[in-house]
Order: sequence, then structure tokens, then C-alpha cells
Amino acid sequence: MFRSASAQIFRQAVRCRSTDTSLILERSINRVQLLGRVGQDPVMRQVEGRNPVTIFSLATNEMWRSGEGEVSSTGDVSQKTTWHRVSVFKPGLRDVAYQYVKKGSRILVEGKLDYGEYVDKNQVRRQATTIIADNIVFLSDNVRDRT
Repeated sequence: MFRSASAQIFRQAVRCRSTDTSLILERSINRVQLLGRVGQDPVMRQVEGRNPVTIFSLATNEMWRSGEGEVSSTGDVSQKTTWHRVSVFKPGLRDVAYQYVKKGSRILVEGKLDYGEYVDKNQVRRQATTIIADNIVFLSDNVRDRT
């Protein structure tokens, strides 16, 4: 009884009712947080008259110990690096990212996942996953123009 009542309250909390009673809009979440190191200096592109975008890659690492027993400190340490494509469209953030993000910088990127397709130079359709950044936190003191 309690579970069904709490489930009903939860459903009502995450739904927005429009003026049309047959249309119920449910809220959803698409949030990503990545903490890693920048793999390349950002580039700014503008395609077909659209707003410019700053693009860079970000590496995240996952480490684990393989061997007998998870608690044991013996065994080999393995590491996997995952590369992420980050795009920044927000005008102020786009310019800051282009100016201050540098290869090797440690940053935290907050944003959302976006899946898309493109045609490569060989006219082959490819799928791409991109992080659309809406916030960047700089964690290292690297500045692009510093020598």
C-alpha cells in the first residue's frame, strides 16, 4: 500500500501536465560528468553558417587490480583509457574553452550525451557520440599562452 502511494506521488512529481489532458510530458535526465585530461588543444569550427563550436578530446582512465581476491594487494594493475569528444556551443564557455583549455590540462566537464551521424571523406556513414558541455571546471594551472 505504501509503495503504490509513494510510486504515484513520484510519478506525479516527474510529470508535467500540459493544457491538453491527453498529453503527459515526462521529465528525463541526460547528465554526464567527466574528470580527465585533455588530449588535444581545442579547435574552433563553424559549419554551414551555424554558430561556432569548440571541440577537444578528453581522456578518462579506469584502473583495476587483477588477480586472486579483490582485497589482496597482489596482482597486476590494469588500466583502460576511454576517449571522449567534447563540443562546447555556449558562446561564453566556447570562447573560454578555446582560449584556456590546453593539451594535458586536468578538467571536469559537465554536460549531456548526444548521438549523431556524419559522412566521412570516403562517403561512409559513421556514428559519433559527443559530450555537449555546459560547464567546465579547470583543475590544473595550465594556460595556453604560458611558456
